[in-house]
Amino acid sequence: MSTGKIIIPVPLFHLKFLDRICRLRCRNFKWAALILAAVILTAGASAQVSPAPGATPDKPAAPDAKPAAAAKPKLRPAAKKPAPAPPPAAIATPAPPPDDPNADLVYGAYQRGLYKTAFDLATKRAQENGDPKAMTMLGELYANGFGLKRDDVKATAWYKRAADAGDREAMFELAMLRLAGRGGPVNREEAAKLLASSAKLGNSKATYNLALMYVGGETLPQDLRHAAELLRVAADAGSAEAQYALATFYKEGTGVPKDAEKAARLLQAASLAGNVDAEVEYAIALFNGTGTSKNEAAAVTLLRKAAKQNNPIAQNRLARVLAGGQGVPVDKVEALKWHTIAKTAGKGDPDLDRVLSTMSPEDKAKADAAVRKWLGAK
Repeated sequence: MSTGKIIIPVPLFHLKFLDRICRLRCRNFKWAALILAAVILTAGASAQVSPAPGATPDKPAAPDAKPAAAAKPKLRPAAKKPAPAPPPAAIATPAPPPDDPNADLVYGAYQRGLYKTAFDLATKRAQENGDPKAMTMLGELYANGFGLKRDDVKATAWYKRAADAGDREAMFELAMLRLAGRGGPVNREEAAKLLASSAKLGNSKATYNLALMYVGGETLPQDLRHAAELLRVAADAGSAEAQYALATFYKEGTGVPKDAEKAARLLQAASLAGNVDAEVEYAIALFNGTGTSKNEAAAVTLLRKAAKQNNPIAQNRLARVLAGGQGVPVDKVEALKWHTIAKTAGKGDPDLDRVLSTMSPEDKAKADAAVRKWLGAK
């Protein structure tokens, strides 16, 4: 077996990229699958994963940024399905103007989970003042079933009124409903127009999703260069998702020339913003010195952080460095713990199985107890 850097096959890498696309509420499976195919076809060559022999596994390297478990993207088909009810902080709701105390009352009630109060205040403002932000709030409440029965038709109606009044958040949310076929039939053409309008008004989520449509080439003509430009705009606006996506473009030379340094900088930015997949990839870039200065200690710190957030790739890479003492003291008990946890998520590693098989029964028992404690807390 070879030693040195580990490079994950490109298709696996882009499946994880697709998984991130899904989490940003790209809810049409066929569209997302085409995006995946387009990016894979433009990617470069792949290499194999192989840990070092004996008690020293290979160094982690350019991650596939995607665990095997992520091969099932959380995409929503065109058919109507119940929408998830994420916590209020995760909802893409526009922040009302800070100089409008009444609007603040609406949004403040929403943030505190006082959905009925938010509904009453927003209804009054929408009816009496024609406030587009209040209309958008009503769309959010109906779309997610917060404080009232979920109603996609009413959500669509309120979003449309707000979008017609120029609210960029409503345009984005309405586009997502059109793509998912919620509140009406799937309408990708209208969704594309809404995303373009929202993007022009500075909505980075819309810009990011519009870029994905140019990658997919189904509704809009495939244009990887324009997609990269849109991703750059969204990335510059602080979108961690766009930063991560654009980093993959620079890594593979998709729509832009290959540039490991730019990829690393973007991964660092997305990592600092809390993007777990970027944390893993940036950790591996640091470990290997790819596009950035080599820093094994910092890499291990990031791997550990991502591992604790249930990223199987990070758990696997952390197990490898712990088993081999690369950038961190050897700790086979901890290595077996993370290796076993990664395996439960589908990220097996036969080479690590062999490396750790020589551990004493006592150490294996300690690792097993740590695994049970970790899984029991999940």
